Amino acid sequence: MSPPALESRPFYPILYTALGMGLSYYGGALLPFHWAAALLTGFLVFSVILLSFFVTLSFLPFDSPPPLVLRSALALGAGVLGLALGFGPGRGTQNLALGLYPDRIQAIQGVLLEDPRTLQGGSGLGTLELSHSYGQGGLRASARGRLRVFFPPQALPQLREFGRGAFIYVEGTLSEGSQGPAFNARSLHVQNPAPALEQFRSRVRMGLLGLFQREGQTPPWGALASALLLGVRDDLDADLALAFRNAGSSHILALSGMHLAVITGLLALILKKPLGAPRAALAGALFILFYVFIVGPQPSLVRALIMYLIGCIALWGFLKPHLLSLLAMSFIIQILVQHDSGLSVSFILSYLALLGILVLGTRIQALFKGRVPALVSASLGASLGAFLFSAPVVAYYFGTLRPIGILAGLALAPLSTIFMILAILSLGLGAAGVSLLDPLMELLYGLIGTLASLGARAPGIYTPRPLLVLAVCLFVYTLIHLLSLWDQKQRNKLAAFA
Repeated sequence: MSPPALESRPFYPILYTALGMGLSYYGGALLPFHWAAALLTGFLVFSVILLSFFVTLSFLPFDSPPPLVLRSALALGAGVLGLALGFGPGRGTQNLALGLYPDRIQAIQGVLLEDPRTLQGGSGLGTLELSHSYGQGGLRASARGRLRVFFPPQALPQLREFGRGAFIYVEGTLSEGSQGPAFNARSLHVQNPAPALEQFRSRVRMGLLGLFQREGQTPPWGALASALLLGVRDDLDADLALAFRNAGSSHILALSGMHLAVITGLLALILKKPLGAPRAALAGALFILFYVFIVGPQPSLVRALIMYLIGCIALWGFLKPHLLSLLAMSFIIQILVQHDSGLSVSFILSYLALLGILVLGTRIQALFKGRVPALVSASLGASLGAFLFSAPVVAYYFGTLRPIGILAGLALAPLSTIFMILAILSLGLGAAGVSLLDPLMELLYGLIGTLASLGARAPGIYTPRPLLVLAVCLFVYTLIHLLSLWDQKQRNKLAAFA
């Protein structure tokens, strides 16, 4: 069977809207304002002229309007819309204003935007939405924007008690690091507790974490379960986290679509038969919204949430369920709603990895179809596709690639999925005061740790030139694309001969 002709292939203008939005969003954030505005204005003028030409052609008395003309007009119009949508949020990411000279700032004040994370050494890291900055002699100035704050270890219990949304006053010094300005706190004062809804969230979150404790302590497997289900790595063994990173599988520890898929899969298994698929999807959407509210709006998790919600709308018949278009819609919505998150590494890697799975992973899976078991080809295609699309960004930010992750993920991802399912069951049993699964959880935890340690022994590749990595990835992608076309022709010949 030959590939479908151009005219019969699905056409989704939303893909071009997302592409245009990405160009203006990241260009607007990286370029000076006058250069970004000039380039955007020039491109818009050129696009309007070209769009007018295509529209004029589409109204000429052809017997049948050329599909390429109509598609080009729609694609160009969608791209121009994306450029307009992305420019404002891209500029909005550069809105940090401290109010005072950095070397004079002695304290800051604002709202805690996220649950503080525990770092190695016991200190914490969080983000403040600034309201004021303070200097010597009681000097006070209005401030705005988001600033990373490093908290002392003794402040973390107080922050966890009052939770995300608390209004705090922090004393310390401002410093400039490789990732931008940050505030090193010496002490803090909680001036107003979090709103009632946020306090409820903190109680639920701490209660769930408590279900993994045994005799007041969190066992090693409980710390891994807390990381995989709730995104809390405070008690996670540092050697295990390092092993995951050196094995190229640290993405497994970050809440994302894989973790959401486990939860939604269990919900579908429980609810599909009594409720039916559409109602089960709606119930699942409500539960997932509550889940993301509890664990926090991490960029990769929000991306998975938006895609799930759009997928539910498609299931009800309002949209066509096309994964690339769902990814594009998710990108547009998330940039508009969470425009600051678009520049985070986790956001970029999350979208690139899934794009690689959808674009390249399916081609790799088709190449191995009938030659290796379907489960292996699907896993290998997903791992290789995600690696090739995200490798240039990893090289740029971290300087080292871990190709072993392509293979290590084949074992660690399914084992972590099984571990998560058992951890969810353990939560239910723990609420009833039963710990029957503890020996099995310990055994599975040890197996995951052993495999991660084995993968971590493989050396990484030092990559000081991200552009070279990009060129190599483009070459490999082109090679796989050509191989898939050749393979399709060979299969078509065999099918015709048969």
